Amino acid sequence: MSSGWTTGLLDCFSDCEVCCLGFWCPCVVAGRVAEIVSKGHTSCFQQGCLYALINSYTHLAFGITCAFCITCGFRTKLREQYMLEGKPCNDCCVHFFCHSCALCQEYRELENRGFNAAIGWERNASKNPGVVTAPAVQGGMNRQTDYK
Repeated sequence: MSSGWTTGLLDCFSDCEVCCLGFWCPCVVAGRVAEIVSKGHTSCFQQGCLYALINSYTHLAFGITCAFCITCGFRTKLREQYMLEGKPCNDCCVHFFCHSCALCQEYRELENRGFNAAIGWERNASKNPGVVTAPAVQGGMNRQTDYK
């Protein structure tokens, strides 16, 4: 069962700080989102540099940016982790047509779910150990042997 996002795709101005960061420094937003969504397997720095490199190269070579190709995958992971709806269209289309808005929505979603995207995965995990451990499983049927 899927649920809705906590903010809309075009709610960029609901958090002006994230909006400005997403517009002026999308590599930072993309890196922070990637680190949290990948649970630390991708670093903010690594993803931010990859984003900036692809963005710069494709913009210079082709006149368009193809950075959406790497960020749409993290949107898909985020949606799968929190069972979010894939609206208004698939993740790559959302990133292609509304790239900055999509990055900002993902950032706000993580923050609304209790993450501080600015401090990274390790510090979020140490502040809230429940985000890295699996939920406790109750024991199954226990056999009682009461032989007399």
